[in-house]
Amino acid sequence: TALSGERCTVRILHKKQERATKNGGIKMKFQKLGNTDIDVSVVALGTWGLGGGSVWTDGDSTVEDAKHLLDICHEHGVNYIDTAPVYGTGVSEELLGKALKGRRNDFVLQTKCSLNWRNEGGNFHYERDGYTVNNDTRASAVKKDVEDSLRRMGTDYLDSVIVHYVCGSFPVEETVGALENLVREGKIRTYGLSNSQPADLAAYQEAGGKVSVVQEFFSILSPFHGREYFDLCKKYNTVFQTYGVLEEGFLTSPAFMEREFAKTDIRSRIPWTDPEKKEGLRRAFEIWKPLCEEYHCSFATLVESWALSQYDRMSLLVGMRKASSVEDTVKCLDIRLRAEDIKCMEEAVKTIQVAVLDK
Repeated sequence: TALSGERCTVRILHKKQERATKNGGIKMKFQKLGNTDIDVSVVALGTWGLGGGSVWTDGDSTVEDAKHLLDICHEHGVNYIDTAPVYGTGVSEELLGKALKGRRNDFVLQTKCSLNWRNEGGNFHYERDGYTVNNDTRASAVKKDVEDSLRRMGTDYLDSVIVHYVCGSFPVEETVGALENLVREGKIRTYGLSNSQPADLAAYQEAGGKVSVVQEFFSILSPFHGREYFDLCKKYNTVFQTYGVLEEGFLTSPAFMEREFAKTDIRSRIPWTDPEKKEGLRRAFEIWKPLCEEYHCSFATLVESWALSQYDRMSLLVGMRKASSVEDTVKCLDIRLRAEDIKCMEEAVKTIQVAVLDK
């Protein structure tokens, strides 16, 4: 069985891709964002870490760092960028805005609304780095969030805006109305949901919304919420954008588990720091190692390939700050795991999976 460490086999399938990348290597795959005509790369760049602050304590990023990251993404065909106002309390958006000057049309730019620190109402969400952040999905807040993001990023339109945390305190019809007005005004092209439930997607659609993407946590260590969402996403032709597929780095290598982080750092308080779960993950790496050796890929690429196998309208949102991370991630596009490989991987972590994981 897989749990006994028996060698798993894998088959590599080189599928026909849509566009060649400049480096002449793996070709990026693209898909339409929901029912729009927006072409987005299957691999998307997540920029939570770019914002720094107490949540990500690896060091602050500079405009030059952001420019270099976009250079690498463009070289490898990654055109889909995701950020949010609260990533570093405006820092991520500001860095991206400066890095995008002169090449805004090369990228599909997605940010978020609902979480703000303007102290103008809404529900308390958290306090961090001297700011009180509230969650507010009222029409006036959504409109102001978008205007603030446009200003911070120095652009006159956003390709996609995600409701960062769906909130039941305010009418869905009001939020949908605000988003549809922003589309009509040309300030946004489309919109989506995050940190939500399938029932929320249904409610937004029934209120006249046109939700193009749902952005939800999904990993081999916590796959349940995503799987509950797939059928409804398929019904509405909605892209499922997974974040957390690498568990903030814990699925990249056994060595990562030995790192220590500040108490405020997100990586210090997720389940995989627990000794029992950490040991279970070490065993999983031992079982997965033959798969990686079989076709010369990293643990990260293997796990990303698993994620892409789960839903045919998957968008793989990965937090990347180094050229090597981008180069490694796009390799998953050339891998198609067989059913027995997928089962092997899942059985290896079955005893340490968690049902709910809200970071």
